[in-house]
Amino acid sequence: MSHQSLKGKVSLVTGASRGIGKAIAAELAAAGSDVAVNFVSPSSEDKAKQVADKLVQMGVRARAYRADVSDIAQADGMIADIVRDFGRVDVLVNNAAINRDKTFMKLPREQWDEVVRVNLGGAYNLIHALLPSMVETGWGRIISIVSVVAQMGNFGQTNYSASKGAVMAFTKSLAREVGRKNVTVNCVAPGYIETDMTAGVPEKVINHVKDITPIGRLGSPEEVAFAVRFLADPRASYITGQVVAVNGGMYM
Repeated sequence: MSHQSLKGKVSLVTGASRGIGKAIAAELAAAGSDVAVNFVSPSSEDKAKQVADKLVQMGVRARAYRADVSDIAQADGMIADIVRDFGRVDVLVNNAAINRDKTFMKLPREQWDEVVRVNLGGAYNLIHALLPSMVETGWGRIISIVSVVAQMGNFGQTNYSASKGAVMAFTKSLAREVGRKNVTVNCVAPGYIETDMTAGVPEKVINHVKDITPIGRLGSPEEVAFAVRFLADPRASYITGQVVAVNGGMYM
């Protein structure tokens, strides 16, 4: 993949202070894109600024922006700040997500709503704010990070898998609406990736995951990030409405 295929483009990666989001930000910067690094909690501010500083050292413009993507006022405010600083956004990566895992019978309505509000509502807020300018300029990439659990289901994750499955369905419908405007809309569905989110999972469970994964290991954030870079590349312009699975063959 050509080194600077995204030179002159501006990317927004949500939830980019760590894990998969951080790896995506670095991968898009490696392709030459300027990057807006979103984070939500005050405790992540230093990490987000470190990510942005590292991207600047790679020779692109980068800055950290705090916003809760599930709050439309904060999302709109962040977009306004990014547009003021960078001019526009060409590539949106919806990566920010939360999980509140419980079996359904024990799942309170608030934890259902919270997960849907961030994982699905957050995608709505950012896409709704950014799509008009992408359509106007006649170029855009919308890439949402979903999950293998949306495809195959998972015990204790009805809320999480429902929210991610909804983003997949939303992606396909939106891809039909904006394809002629040269805006592609796709998902990347990671399997079990080594991140802070999986760090707390019991070893027994991790070993089971490895056993049922043909490649026999967890994935790395960089492997997910490469799929995002591929979809963002100008040469991926005939790929839309797709779910690219990065799961080691766990689900086919």
